[in-house]
Amino acid sequence: MSFLKNKRVLLTAGPTYEAIDPVRFIGNRSSGKMGYALAEALAEKGAEVILVSGPVSLNTKHQNIKLIEVESAAEMYAACHLHFGSCAIAILAAAVADYTVAKPSAIKIKKKSETMSLQLVKTKDILKSLGKIKAADQLLVGFALETNNELENAKKKLVSKNLDFIVLNSLQDQGAGFKHDTNKITIVEKSNKITKFELKSKAEVANDIVAFIEGFRD
Repeated sequence: MSFLKNKRVLLTAGPTYEAIDPVRFIGNRSSGKMGYALAEALAEKGAEVILVSGPVSLNTKHQNIKLIEVESAAEMYAACHLHFGSCAIAILAAAVADYTVAKPSAIKIKKKSETMSLQLVKTKDILKSLGKIKAADQLLVGFALETNNELENAKKKLVSKNLDFIVLNSLQDQGAGFKHDTNKITIVEKSNKITKFELKSKAEVANDIVAFIEGFRD
């Protein structure tokens, strides 16, 4: 029997959209494919998955997945904190905006001038906030998408956010990152142990991550 059987897992996926006005937003290129593949792989192992998803064009299939749809970083923060305490594992795979618009307009902004300035403010750090309150028996996993100094940046994130391990992908790797159906990951543990994987389909990568979690907790 899998270690994950009947375990409750909090999982985030997709981007967040930070409103400029009712029509426009600041977002990123995340498709949510990696997070949704993870949700299916975890559910297949018997886990009860709480999937907090930003706006994506994907659907869940397994009955063990409870989908919570959000749009903004603030909404994702609230949903994660609502459910984290009841979960044995939290995997934060979403590409959450680092900044949001300070004062979104309630009405559509008309094109009047040649330039427009937006004041941006930092969003709440979901992963770090969960790292501060996680219990000794909870497993907290983060994701890092980097363009340079990949391992160094991932290790810093691992420590600063009190993670058990971090899943690193690099935009330098062909076929990895946003929108692709494939991914290439490296898992970095607190002990500095590094496990590298070859380029695979995101479904296969999800299975690798799930297997790693099972071995990690054995």
